[in-house]
Amino acid sequence: MDILEYKGEGYRALMDSDGWRVAFLRYGPKFAAYNQLERHMCTDEVFLLVEGSAVLYVEDQPYVMEKCKMYNVPRAVWHHIVVTPDATVMIVENANTSKENSEHISLEEYRKGDRNADK
Repeated sequence: MDILEYKGEGYRALMDSDGWRVAFLRYGPKFAAYNQLERHMCTDEVFLLVEGSAVLYVEDQPYVMEKCKMYNVPRAVWHHIVVTPDATVMIVENANTSKENSEHISLEEYRKGDRNADK
């Protein structure tokens, strides 16, 4: 039996098993403001708010997250999450999710329609 926790800042993968990964996301500079988006080309990404508050932006549409509800962002869909300093969000995704199969774009470029992201 493993009992895992993360009380640090930002994103931290806690376990990989049989092709999937479970991570915690906590407050940090990257998740303090809505100024960028990302998309994962090989996986859906599931978000679950554990504590605090969070807003999940999906293709520029904000979703105020509710505790104990799962939010599934399908693969290749632009998204970003903003969390409060007291927030913890659980994330489930493919274990091979990485910079090599994900893309990032600034909010300004996204809104201009320039969807050729930095990989």
